[in-house]
Amino acid sequence: MSEALSPARIMEVGMAFWPAKTLLSAVELGLFTTLGANAMTGAELKRALNLHSRANPDFFDTLVALRFLDRDGDGADARYRNTAETARFLDRFSPHYVGGFLELANARLYPFWGDLTEALRTGKAQNETKHGRAGMFEELYSKPERLEQFMEAMAGISAANFRAFAQRFDFSRYKTLCDVGGANGLLSILVAQTHPHMRCISTDLPAPTAIAAQKIQAARLDDRVSVQSLDFCNDPLPRADVITMGMILHDWNLEKKMHLVKAAYNALPAGGAFVVIENIIDDARRENAFGLMMSLNMLIEFGDAFDFTGADFDRWCRQVGFRETEIVHLAGPASAAIAYK
Repeated sequence: MSEALSPARIMEVGMAFWPAKTLLSAVELGLFTTLGANAMTGAELKRALNLHSRANPDFFDTLVALRFLDRDGDGADARYRNTAETARFLDRFSPHYVGGFLELANARLYPFWGDLTEALRTGKAQNETKHGRAGMFEELYSKPERLEQFMEAMAGISAANFRAFAQRFDFSRYKTLCDVGGANGLLSILVAQTHPHMRCISTDLPAPTAIAAQKIQAARLDDRVSVQSLDFCNDPLPRADVITMGMILHDWNLEKKMHLVKAAYNALPAGGAFVVIENIIDDARRENAFGLMMSLNMLIEFGDAFDFTGADFDRWCRQVGFRETEIVHLAGPASAAIAYK
């Protein structure tokens, strides 16, 4: 039995920062956007990206071996091009671009995760606050251009989940929706586009709300989607048939989570639905590795914040009065946890 065992998977995971940083650097450099629909030699790519000669061909061939680039031919005359995946998701000019979140991960999360061991020992955040600087949200809200970049990054990774929710949730019984922490209004926009009878409110603090108003107007939905400035940690939520929170609940400790669950319950009519879109961890805590690592990421970012299982959500919701819950898988590791009043 012992002879059949191999350390290959241990080494693959233990050294996973190698392929991760290779991809993150490629995104940071704009490599996939530079290629676009074209093919370029290594020398041409090196010049276009302003790289040292040592990068060619190792960096580009590593991306080929990782299947993030295709290559036509061998040697110095070989030409590199995007794969179907990188052309769709990592070219900044693609409407399906998700690289914004990877840019954020490269700039912030990658160095912070180097202190995971300390976070596990102390239970304290390992982000900017560790060195006496402002926290993530304080920093973002102080710089409008960074806030918009952050919201675009989050929208990029949430779009597939929000679209799946708009398509799979039964809106026929409802007329109004309030998206709490709506950022740039994407969830409200997608629901309104998919269900013409729905009227939506996207709520957030003043700065993101102003950006959401522009997005909603650009989508020509301002007759059915409105915005409202709101501090959802302190203000009562607007009344609506459906209350949604996309990647919001996991940002907080248990006390604040319960506050938000109760606030949603109070804002809903009988029969209303509270929907939380997150990387819901499976109840046995064995399968959704991404959701579990996202919870570790909340430790690194905030200390006492954490992700949760469907059973956790059910227990919290029943404590405040919701009658039943269900979990609806959306895309990848993400699901919608839904509670009915």
